[in-house]
Amino acid sequence: MTQPGKPVVTITYCTGCNWLLRAGWMAQELLQTFQGALGGVTLVPGDLGGIFEIHVDQELVWERKRDGGFPDVKELKTRVRDRIDPDQDLGHLDRPAP
Repeated sequence: MTQPGKPVVTITYCTGCNWLLRAGWMAQELLQTFQGALGGVTLVPGDLGGIFEIHVDQELVWERKRDGGFPDVKELKTRVRDRIDPDQDLGHLDRPAP
């Protein structure tokens, strides 16, 4: 059950590639960072083709083949934040590397 009026993240992952744990870890990271801002995170098993896609509502924010692999946590959180609350501070992730 999702929370009405809040964005929902959907992570579709390839079951043949055994990417469930990766998808689950990314879901956990998003839920921890955006606790009150998300209506939910849904994991969707995909069957073929090495699929790994992340949508915020219906908008594709990451696609493994298009974007060249998997997002690191900073890039993922930044892309999600930019769609749900561009003014949210991501703490140390927003600070430039030394």
